[in-house]
Amino acid sequence: MKLSDFWRGLWLQKQTETEMPIDSEDDPFDEPVVLEITDTIDLHSIPPKQVKEIVEEYLLQAHARGFGIVRIIHGKGLGVQREAVRAILSRTEFVTVFYDAPGNPGATIAELRAVSQTQSK
Repeated sequence: MKLSDFWRGLWLQKQTETEMPIDSEDDPFDEPVVLEITDTIDLHSIPPKQVKEIVEEYLLQAHARGFGIVRIIHGKGLGVQREAVRAILSRTEFVTVFYDAPGNPGATIAELRAVSQTQSK
């Protein structure tokens, strides 16, 4: 067996595994977990299926709190997460510009328009 076949098989196995949903009895959290909003969010612990929703909500919350600049840590990898984040940034009306974090290709900096400027448009 070639090593590439081994990794392909391992990847396919991982893709077919499904997580069992948590029953309400087994869920340790009665209510949604509230996270502190800071000028940085690290997506490493976010499941890929939830990244879009999490980043969109994070941007709304950061903007509402008056952050002018935020840093989104997406990791280096193959660039899939980076492109997903940048697609969200490009269609968010109050994001004025975004770019690679200096010295860190695994993060993107986004500059946000002030709340008062956004509301007047």
